[in-house]
Amino acid sequence: MGEPTLKEKLEQAKAALEQRTDGFAPEVAIVLGSGLGPLAERIEEPIFVPFGEVPHMRTSTATSHVGRFVFGCLGGKRVVCMQGRLHGYEGYAPQEVAYPIWLMHGLGADALITTNAAGGINERYRVGDFCIMSDQINFTGRNPIVGQEPNEVAFRFFSMYECFDPGLRCVARTVAHEKGISFQEGVYLGLLGPSFETAAEIRAFRMWGADTVAMSVCEEVIAARHVGMRVLGISLVTNMACGVDGANPADDDVLAVAAERSTDFCRLIEGVVTAI
Repeated sequence: MGEPTLKEKLEQAKAALEQRTDGFAPEVAIVLGSGLGPLAERIEEPIFVPFGEVPHMRTSTATSHVGRFVFGCLGGKRVVCMQGRLHGYEGYAPQEVAYPIWLMHGLGADALITTNAAGGINERYRVGDFCIMSDQINFTGRNPIVGQEPNEVAFRFFSMYECFDPGLRCVARTVAHEKGISFQEGVYLGLLGPSFETAAEIRAFRMWGADTVAMSVCEEVIAARHVGMRVLGISLVTNMACGVDGANPADDDVLAVAAERSTDFCRLIEGVVTAI
């Protein structure tokens, strides 16, 4: 027998997770970015499944990314949470990065909340701001739908208009207002990484209309829209992008700011899940 197709791999992984979780069917999928993993500790009656124990799935190697699924209840909803994610800069192919998104949809999730730590390009933003993604610029040079096998999962041609769901963005704004959490709303630009951007690149990205920048999210959003999931994207601005007010980003700064804003981040995401 030859190598299983992408669709067959997803079916095998789905069956394995259903057996592991006694048929748990999530309503909402959540991806937690750098330094944002503590939200998973709020999930009730958790079931933990390391990425490495899921058929055909890669493992996370990035700093602060635990690398496991957490199944359980949050805000009165059944959720599956990725405590950590997969990145292209780890050496993973676009479909490997997208694989867990397709998998969580196959398990039952029809909404995706994807989060990350990002650099602020917009000079009005400040470190510690939350930013609701209004749109994205995929500057990774990659797309997980390339090839023939994704077309067996869902039709390969689909619209990316309003790729971040207007209804979910409205929910996020409402929850933030109710909880007294200030936020921005703007365009996210995703790069391959792992090097931070140059000051010249940041100046160019600002001219394109980008407000934040990081090394994840875009391929996840494409994969989610490919199978019809509603998507909400929320960044935590953990640093100003290279050259903005003399900024020179460093990974340690990212994790420190994420820790400082952890409580409000958890309040915001849990409130959104409750209101969906």
